[in-house]
Amino acid sequence: MDTDLIVLNTTKLGESSVVLHALSREHGRRSFVVKVSRKTSMSLFLPLNILEADVSESPHSTLWRAGAVTARYPLNGIRSNIYKNTMTLFMSEVLYRAVKDGSREEGLFEWCEKSILTLDAMEQDFSNYHLRFLTELAVALGFSPSAEALAPFAGKYYSLLKDFVQAPFAESMLIPMNGEVRNALAEILLKYIAHHSESSLNVQSLKVLRELYG
Repeated sequence: MDTDLIVLNTTKLGESSVVLHALSREHGRRSFVVKVSRKTSMSLFLPLNILEADVSESPHSTLWRAGAVTARYPLNGIRSNIYKNTMTLFMSEVLYRAVKDGSREEGLFEWCEKSILTLDAMEQDFSNYHLRFLTELAVALGFSPSAEALAPFAGKYYSLLKDFVQAPFAESMLIPMNGEVRNALAEILLKYIAHHSESSLNVQSLKVLRELYG
């Protein structure tokens, strides 16, 4: 069955397979075994790539199988930009840790796809995009990240965070922040999501993002 997949992470499985941890439209968060060879371009499995694959349920394993994997979009706007690439590394790790394997949130795939394509299309003023992604992810997961709800986590950044979450998308992208402040807001939003999703969100790629935007 042809299925759309969003890459969250991959794990090597022997010499000729990888486990693709992905978000699917029909099945939610799932893991798939994909056969690979020396001719397989591993760039196909970069974080947040949007793929199309023929998937089938395995009768002997919780891992399903995926074959005939192709990219639905080239995402040239992301892959040609080191800042956007690093941002997708962060975004995919957050999804990987916050969305539990086997779970299916209505509309989550569609929202993720839209978020990826929006970032791909943006030509400037996207330094705050991962923060907007976190607030919208909270909504997609069923939480309500209002200023009041975020207050217990915000500390001295409450006023700025309030302005950010209440601003329309375009305005939120233009709110001036340095790297230190941006990182602090990311950590606040991660703590909020971790608290409400009851997940451990020790997101390692935030350090890479911090170095790049610091």
